[in-house]
Amino acid sequence: MTGTKIDGKIIAQSVKDRVKKAVVELNTQGIKPCLATVLVGDNPASATYVRNKHKACEEVGITTKDHKLDANTSQVQLNEIIENLNNDNSVHGILVQLPLPEQLDEFTTTSRISPLKDVDGLTPHNAGLLAMKKAALVACTPSGVMEMFDFHGIELEGKNVVLINRSNLVGKPLYHLLLDKNATVITCHSKTKNLEELCKSADIVITAVGDRNKFTLTSDMIKDGAIVIDVAISRFKEKLVGDADYEDVIQKASFATPVPGGVGPMTVAMLLKNTITAASLSSQIGK
Repeated sequence: MTGTKIDGKIIAQSVKDRVKKAVVELNTQGIKPCLATVLVGDNPASATYVRNKHKACEEVGITTKDHKLDANTSQVQLNEIIENLNNDNSVHGILVQLPLPEQLDEFTTTSRISPLKDVDGLTPHNAGLLAMKKAALVACTPSGVMEMFDFHGIELEGKNVVLINRSNLVGKPLYHLLLDKNATVITCHSKTKNLEELCKSADIVITAVGDRNKFTLTSDMIKDGAIVIDVAISRFKEKLVGDADYEDVIQKASFATPVPGGVGPMTVAMLLKNTITAASLSSQIGK
């Protein structure tokens, strides 16, 4: 049996098409959705990510404001810039590109962002709303994974899910999203015992380790017809890879995501969707 490839590029484009229509609608109401990005330092990977986000915004009609800061920027200076963006009514979404230089604290930084402009879904306020099933802005990668399930009509209710990640960016928000769909979720991490046995029992395996030297998901670790979502991306033996050996896993899985071209494109697409949501929320303030 060969499973179905979950093509993130196709699904991301479907999200972008919806976003483009929403931009037109907001424009008729006098709202021009705008995303502000903040990049501290000269990390090449981070700079590339920010450029890609600006390009994606341009494709769907979202305007952007780009803030490039010196690597030696202090926490006080960064906080001031975020506060200015919070108070700028022309800005609907704020994205501070992570990771930050070592003198800056990620939690302190993301906590400064207005929850109504938190398009990464990382503020304590929005994380709390997610836990209570009330969040409008949800972390992009987890919401992108859920969009993939929806696109393929994959039913989550009653499914046993093994989630190999407990980060604030992926594992924790995804746990709540899956739980809201009535899945049974086991969250695994570096201290989990009997990981292989847990994977073999799962209807769905979602993995986001990101280090092939430590972990590789192979077909002998999943049951027949399992669904494999590979969130990880890293460079291994001169190639971009995820956690899963895709060519091996797809022979046994019913659905699987490749790397690259799987979850990755969804993250940017959901950022665009969150920016539109934030712009819509801004139009409701005061009504």
